[in-house]
Amino acid sequence: MTQFVFIYPRAIRVIYDVRNSRDTAHLADGIDPNLQDATLVVSVLDWILAEFVRLYHGVSAAEAQVIIDGLVVRSVPAVQDFNGFLKVLNPKLQVSGYVLLLLYERGTSGATFVELESWVQPSMRANLRRTLRGLVDRDAYVHDDGSRFYLTKSGIKEVEKRALHKML
Repeated sequence: MTQFVFIYPRAIRVIYDVRNSRDTAHLADGIDPNLQDATLVVSVLDWILAEFVRLYHGVSAAEAQVIIDGLVVRSVPAVQDFNGFLKVLNPKLQVSGYVLLLLYERGTSGATFVELESWVQPSMRANLRRTLRGLVDRDAYVHDDGSRFYLTKSGIKEVEKRALHKML
């Protein structure tokens, strides 16, 4: 453990340096330094928090990561929550994008079929089961545990790659 004690201040220093130097480096055309900076900062902070949880609670790194994942909340401006009713603010999305975005908003809580059915547009409900099967079996973007649907890591990556979670 003592060897890691010296890593924490260095990790915090990286965050501090990125914060103070943001918008100063343009790496190449088409690369947003703000996104890269944010990705680095969030990853380092997640690691530091997970280490504190692991050390304080005396759990494994995997168990600490589960605790941290439960604490982390993604910002999804393209979805608005009205007392538990999730409204997607981009009506032009196709049903697969709608479902991915809704599950992205729900995070580790996932959603039941009934919840998803109530949140999608009425015209999307007829093909919702088929869409979910494709997202589970063909694309591996969604996991179905028999009672709830959850976004997989590749599903999260797809939402972020397509920037579905951002406002237009």
